[in-house]
Amino acid sequence: MVEYSYKFRLYPNREQINLIERTFGCYRYVYNHYLAKRQDVYKTSGETLNYYACANDMTQLKQQEQTSWLREVDATALQSSLRDLDTAYQNFFRRLKQGEKSAYPKFKSKHSHKQSYKSKCVGSTIKVLDKAVQLPKLGKVKCRVSKEVKGRILSATVSQNPSGKYFVSLCCADVEIAPCERTGR
Repeated sequence: MVEYSYKFRLYPNREQINLIERTFGCYRYVYNHYLAKRQDVYKTSGETLNYYACANDMTQLKQQEQTSWLREVDATALQSSLRDLDTAYQNFFRRLKQGEKSAYPKFKSKHSHKQSYKSKCVGSTIKVLDKAVQLPKLGKVKCRVSKEVKGRILSATVSQNPSGKYFVSLCCADVEIAPCERTGR
């Protein structure tokens, strides 16, 4: 059993496009906010924040009045931005230890060519329907399903390419893949 990924083109309506764009912005805001916070904490006390400290702080950040708009988007997308930040730090320190060239985690830009966010499947929040995909907070989004999705859906990554087209990548587990036949070469 292995993990397998499926990528489909999305055709969201105006309301869904607006929510996708806001989710991109919130994802970027949370990533940049906690990158700056981790840098400040390290400069003042010499300690570092891990994923769990940032996740606990994010619940308080969402309760504040000036950042209450963070509650409008998918919560698992915001948690995945913290995971991505933590992974960026871990990769940075791992490369430093191994003596490789490493780049410190960078702030995310609004003007990036490719934007995306990852949403985790909790229960049955992500489903593949006949000609649509059900995603958290977005509901049913029209989609071109070109293959039968097999296995259990773990997560969905909604992305926008530079030409403005939207895609969803579904990561599935427990997928049986037949081994290739031997050719003798």
